Amino acid sequence: MAADPDPAGWFERLYAAAEQGEATVPWDRGGRPNPVLERWTRERRLEGDARRALVVGSGFGDDAEHVARLGFSTVAFDFSPTAIRLARRRFPASAVEYVTADLLDPPAEWRQAFDLVVESLTAQSLPDPPRREAIAQIGRMLAPGGTLIVIAAIHDDADGPGPPWPLTRAEVEAFASGGIEPVAIDVVDAAQPGEHRWQAEFTRCA
Repeated sequence: MAADPDPAGWFERLYAAAEQGEATVPWDRGGRPNPVLERWTRERRLEGDARRALVVGSGFGDDAEHVARLGFSTVAFDFSPTAIRLARRRFPASAVEYVTADLLDPPAEWRQAFDLVVESLTAQSLPDPPRREAIAQIGRMLAPGGTLIVIAAIHDDADGPGPPWPLTRAEVEAFASGGIEPVAIDVVDAAQPGEHRWQAEFTRCA
């Protein structure tokens, strides 16, 4: 099967339809962060202290706003310009820097530039290819001594044709490359009873 020449194009189509009231975005939590991310930051008593954070595939901005409230100087990006526009509209007084950018070709100045990188459900929204390249690019933006948190659905044999394409353990482990090492890879409860997620934490050796 030939690779999709525009594997991320469906994001913009979905957000544009949602803006017109013609579709709903399944991961929209109405201003609340991903509960797995919220629990992870709470359990670690995470404080930003003005360090830099990057939120990958930020959508409506709920996770980015949560990270910013923790005290991080936060950049959030999405492939979809409509998503970025809607995030700014949802949070008009936000301190988050919302940017339209391509995960497969991010700005060069982002390389190893962020103390915290949040990847929640973005890699699983891409087919393979280009998922492996997306995973590599996410890691490249983590600064020495920084933390990468990855949250994803868990692949099983009953999964449909996608999107999304839930991650296997091997795909989660693939974030540990180019100087990045795993800290913990866990299966945790998600928002719904009986639903689980990968929660994987990585660091780049200083």
